[in-house]
Amino acid sequence: MLRNLSTLSPRPSPKPISLTSPFTRSTLNSIQTTLEATYSEDDIRYDPSETHAAVLVPLCNVNNKPGILLEVRGKLRTHSGEVSFPGGRVDQTDESALAAALRETEEEVGIRPEQVEILGRFGPPEKSLAGMRVWPFVGFIHPTPRTIGTNADTRTANETDEPMPSLDLSTLKLSPKEVADAFHLPLPAVVSPLRLHHYLFRGTRPYFAIDVSDIISSKFKDPSRTDVVSSVENASWASNPRERDEIGGGREGRLEAWGLTGWYLTTLLRRLGVYDHEQ
Repeated sequence: MLRNLSTLSPRPSPKPISLTSPFTRSTLNSIQTTLEATYSEDDIRYDPSETHAAVLVPLCNVNNKPGILLEVRGKLRTHSGEVSFPGGRVDQTDESALAAALRETEEEVGIRPEQVEILGRFGPPEKSLAGMRVWPFVGFIHPTPRTIGTNADTRTANETDEPMPSLDLSTLKLSPKEVADAFHLPLPAVVSPLRLHHYLFRGTRPYFAIDVSDIISSKFKDPSRTDVVSSVENASWASNPRERDEIGGGREGRLEAWGLTGWYLTTLLRRLGVYDHEQ
């Protein structure tokens, strides 16, 4: 086990992604190309006999800093107080898994589908503890709705290296029933040794869980912060007394991006060259 865990380590980021510079059109094009190049046909086998869900991994600039938009779930029957991506079950009314991810994102945080520029997907899709097959998509969040198709083809060479507009989190409309907090996880945090904890996904596959306790707590200590928005009055999350994997906010009282969320983050960051692969 220790040997396997030692093979998982953050490393300085090569192209296509910088951890410190804001996302640009050039960055998004590179991410899209990378995801297309690493996506396998084995990742897209859709079994209609299964129950399906979909999530959006929302990349965004906030205050001109690149990062990922995450949620802390509200007081739900399941997943209460857990860090997650926007998303949920694929309904019969959804045209596709992607449509479900976009619908759920709008319902949970008020981001309209026209604000989301889909960059790709990755896999394979894992099963949740509830038995749903969860399909992950990657998108960049624009602060305002965009006209579909206005992309790199309308920009000059110089414009492709300009920062993409930042998202103002105060414009989000959280569903109080589903989402307690939404926050921006800056990319430097995903390689911070103080935040990272080595876990095994489903007991076999090494991944990083990311401690975000201070980000959520900070909102209530400093209301002027603009990287967190809340629908609740106090920061709270619950750890499972038995510290069972993927149940509750995290281990040892921490609030962590762990379980399926942590596994998908690790998988995506491996694809983008931020983390080393297992071998």
